[in-house]
Amino acid sequence: MRGRHISLRVEDDIVERLEAESRRSGQSVSQLARTMLDEGLRMAAHPGIVFRPGPTGRRPGLSDGPDIWEIIRVFNGVEARGEDALRQTAELTGLRADQVRIAVRYYADYREEIDDWIRRVDEEAERTEAAWQREQDLLQR
Repeated sequence: MRGRHISLRVEDDIVERLEAESRRSGQSVSQLARTMLDEGLRMAAHPGIVFRPGPTGRRPGLSDGPDIWEIIRVFNGVEARGEDALRQTAELTGLRADQVRIAVRYYADYREEIDDWIRRVDEEAERTEAAWQREQDLLQR
């Protein structure tokens, strides 16, 4: 990753909170600061988006709804286009059309990242199903 060095002065309490979160998360202070800065800029550009921690990492989601990848998986699966695609996705997910629009706008800027989330979730589901099938095979013998 290419980057540029910037210098900034922050209050002591912010540094202390950053260091404490660094210890909790296992990330270096620098990596955590980069993550928080990136996420803050993304949330500023995409109102309604938040970032959630999880076992597979931090992921973007609606502040009042599911993860973005979950919405986009449905959106990509509908046959309709344009506003009809938004409406169908809203109906299928139980979300409002404005929530789907927020997700689609975020996806437009971070498509590769969201597609990667969908791929990772699909791979994990396949591994889980294969493990379950192996267990069932043993139980049926």
